[in-house]
Amino acid sequence: MPASSQNNDAISPCHAISSGWKLGLTLAVIVLASLIPLENWPAQGLLLAVVFAGLSIAGATIGYLARRLALFLPMLLVFGLSVPITQMDQGAAWSWMLGLWLRCTVSFLAGLWLIHVLPFPELLTTLLRWRCPVLMVAMLAFMYRYIFILWDELARLRHARDARDFGRSSLMTRWTTNAQLIGLLLLRAMERAERTHHAMLARGWDGSPRFLGDDPRKSR
Repeated sequence: MPASSQNNDAISPCHAISSGWKLGLTLAVIVLASLIPLENWPAQGLLLAVVFAGLSIAGATIGYLARRLALFLPMLLVFGLSVPITQMDQGAAWSWMLGLWLRCTVSFLAGLWLIHVLPFPELLTTLLRWRCPVLMVAMLAFMYRYIFILWDELARLRHARDARDFGRSSLMTRWTTNAQLIGLLLLRAMERAERTHHAMLARGWDGSPRFLGDDPRKSR
């Protein structure tokens, strides 16, 4: 994250809230969004307005939200439309679809707020304090650490592909090579994971995630 963004985040009142309250508030919004029936749409709208207000206070820009919603909403749209198409009771199906769209959008924006105000390492330490399974926290920590490495590996594979066809391949050829790239990336990820696991065992890894500073598993 750029330094300017971090400076802007530092003056946000949302960032001053303790990490436990941040996670608790986010989970509370998601649970409320899932429990409020579609018939009570003013309550759903009020909850959506509260989430938008939280994002605004946290310093999230319209462009930031638009870029992420542009990735999320098409998938939600396709999934939601599959229900009315396959159901005989069109009225109930459309109502269920609208409720799904609204609830998922509120939950997604609440998750964006949490990501915006709570750094991922602090989220992991909070999960440990909440007595979440250590295995799940360790998996999240590894995912956060190595997703960037896999992204760089994918970029190198794409550059190698473009160097071989000079970026002039047809659409069908590009789809085929993309599928091959995904398979090759999976194989390289498995090989790297095995090497990493052996290296960590050689250094005394016992399955418990550790962070700099105080032991996050101590009660506070």
